[in-house]
Amino acid sequence: MNTKNKIKKVKTNSTPVTIADNQVEPAIYSTLNLGPTHPATHGIFQNVLKMDGEIVMDSESTIGYIHRSFEKIAENRPYYQFTVVTDRLNYCSAPINNLAWIMSVEKLLEIEIPKRVQYLRVIIMELARISDHIICNSVIGVDTGAMTGFLYIFQMRERIYEIYEELCGARLTTNIGRIGGLERDFSPKVWDLLNKFLIDFPPALKEFENLLMRNRIFMDRTVGCGPISAERALNYSFSGPNLRAAGVDYDVRVMNPYCSYEEFDFIIPVGLNGDTYDRFMVREQEMWESVKIIQQAIEKVKKEPEGVYHADVPEYFLPPKEEVYNNMEALIYHFKIVMGETVTPKGEVYHAVEGGNGELGFYIISEGGRAPYRVHIRRPCFIYYQAYAEMIKGGMLSDAILTMSSMNVIAGELDA
Repeated sequence: MNTKNKIKKVKTNSTPVTIADNQVEPAIYSTLNLGPTHPATHGIFQNVLKMDGEIVMDSESTIGYIHRSFEKIAENRPYYQFTVVTDRLNYCSAPINNLAWIMSVEKLLEIEIPKRVQYLRVIIMELARISDHIICNSVIGVDTGAMTGFLYIFQMRERIYEIYEELCGARLTTNIGRIGGLERDFSPKVWDLLNKFLIDFPPALKEFENLLMRNRIFMDRTVGCGPISAERALNYSFSGPNLRAAGVDYDVRVMNPYCSYEEFDFIIPVGLNGDTYDRFMVREQEMWESVKIIQQAIEKVKKEPEGVYHADVPEYFLPPKEEVYNNMEALIYHFKIVMGETVTPKGEVYHAVEGGNGELGFYIISEGGRAPYRVHIRRPCFIYYQAYAEMIKGGMLSDAILTMSSMNVIAGELDA
């Protein structure tokens, strides 16, 4: 009996190889560069995919294509000058970044903010949350082949931009807020635009949901797509809608309240399966909750003294230009703040807020100088992007794009 293995030729894309009859023929994989500049990646980052046909067998994620160096910039700028840089972290909800940094500095300086200012900040941040979720959920629709919802609901995001523009003169990168409060009070036009938005947005959001929520094609594409369990999400240190979609009811606004969020009545939406459909539904419900919070904040503002938009801290709050031009004391404070001559205490603080994508925190070490000694930013996208390779493994290439959309990966938070 001949005990030798029979040998046969196997043709591949390169050099033919020989294998024995008692061995499994190796699968022929291809390598696909998804990004860093492919439009489907929704940002400047790269995923090197190992593909078996259209099935993702493995993936390696790469960041570093922006090189923004936010933290080092913060360590070389006076505290108030870094606010404008925070816009570029998550530019889909820039005001939350602005106010998170400002509140972190106020915590270091032990500044107590008037209640009215806190409520006004809540209104701004919840508008930003709605704006962020509009982008994410409408893009999920686009990546499933539904363009109509994107074009329709984006009109509401434009309405939010009009409120920003009236409030601070900017739209996308807002630079809203100042250490100690806000740059200026809400004008009558801001209130008018806000009230009109609260009337028009709920029906528009309902129509958007009617287009997608029970749509069979949309559900077939999203249910079971890119799931992650609650245990794995916690192991990766997920936060925000992506964690809540996995069934964990963690929200910074409730667990560690700021801006008097403990006074507001709202629920924390959670999912069951941690898949793309759950992430979509959690963000949808959060937009409804944000509307409720804004309405409550407006009623609370009415009960506070009018015209208050900052704390009485002239050594840290930049005075209005008309006062600088006509008042010597205001000119002195303006000069000291701009030139970085105000004294900051030594200390170490961490402050976090519930950003559009999760827990956004700033860790500051101060040695008493004009700028922080060290700054570290807890940016949610950087943390949950580490799980992307695991979430898409075994799925289709088209599901990989959809999973990325539902995670709402913002490139500005990856390479800080």
